[in-house]
Amino acid sequence: MDYGKEALKKHKQWRGKLDVQAKMPIQNHDDLSIAYTPGVAAPCLEIQKDPESVYTYTGKGNTVAVISDGSAVLGLGNIGPEAGIPVMEGKCVLFKALADIDAIPLCLNTQDVDELVQIISALQPSFGGINLEDIAAPRCFDVEAKLKEKMNIPVFHDDQHGTAIVVSSALINALRLLKKEDPTIVINGAGSAGIAIASLLLELQLGDVILVDREGILNVEMDLTSGQRRLIDRVNRYKKTGTLADALTEADVFIGVSAGHIVTKEMIRSMKKDPIVFAMANPIPEIERADALEAGAKIVGTGRSDYPNQINNVLAFPGIFKGALQARAKEINEAMKIAAVYAIADLIKPEELHEEYVIVSALDRRVVPAVSKAVFKAAQESGVAPQEGR
Repeated sequence: MDYGKEALKKHKQWRGKLDVQAKMPIQNHDDLSIAYTPGVAAPCLEIQKDPESVYTYTGKGNTVAVISDGSAVLGLGNIGPEAGIPVMEGKCVLFKALADIDAIPLCLNTQDVDELVQIISALQPSFGGINLEDIAAPRCFDVEAKLKEKMNIPVFHDDQHGTAIVVSSALINALRLLKKEDPTIVINGAGSAGIAIASLLLELQLGDVILVDREGILNVEMDLTSGQRRLIDRVNRYKKTGTLADALTEADVFIGVSAGHIVTKEMIRSMKKDPIVFAMANPIPEIERADALEAGAKIVGTGRSDYPNQINNVLAFPGIFKGALQARAKEINEAMKIAAVYAIADLIKPEELHEEYVIVSALDRRVVPAVSKAVFKAAQESGVAPQEGR
């Protein structure tokens, strides 16, 4: 199937992938008086007396805003807010289909950090959580950090943390299968996803991490972003220098969140025996799966659904938000992210692991219940949610 051609046809037919459906019918004057005036005044006054009862009398607790400024849409770049709407609608469809969460796409006509923070933070009364999407680095770091300071509902930049969570789950299982300990992990692409992956892998203490971008292996002498600078003293334990090829020499793991066809077979051959290769650039990976395997890679993952080991954010965000919303968490913290990592990884039993199955399918219906339960528990235990939850 030509997915692009079919998507154009369907999007034109649908005129958007979402609609709004009422939970209650309006069939007579009683219905009208309960749904709207005068009856609606009663819940309004209850919420005025007790603002937390908004979670009882409205849909706030199961509603997420999916927000973008259109600056980093998929692999298409800064294509603007209008052009980003189909992606945000698609994300909302996944929220509903997989986790029964109501989600609203909001594409904002500004790429100024302070304006974004002002607009998004003002939305807090209407939403139970904020999913930031497709906002370019380094702006995304500042927007998320400032929003988390201002808001008391979960704020989650999925391109950063969703990617990091699923990569970590797949890597844990790959390391379990190959019995690799304290690996050298090379991450190519030091933008929002690469920084978040590195940060979470370090938090999980999975191995030595080397960050690489267009200029080569990152070091303190480079003109680093704020996100890169926060990590620079914690990565590259043995102070490697040079290019991506130098970084991969004798490395155990390659994680690519960069550009297509920039890794060669020779680079894979220079890695340690039975290397793990997660080439996630889309739609063209850093190295084709067949080439990586031919060069000696033992486990290969990509971002594509037509290959084994698809590393897909959809494994993370529906369950994370469901657990956070049900717990009525004030934020999504490191404990909740780590809980999600292991909830996803542990869905595959040790005896089920093999080279083409280190991460579950994005459509595996066990994922959302497992992740939401783990995130709910972690939210309570880490003190960002009331003990009774919702």
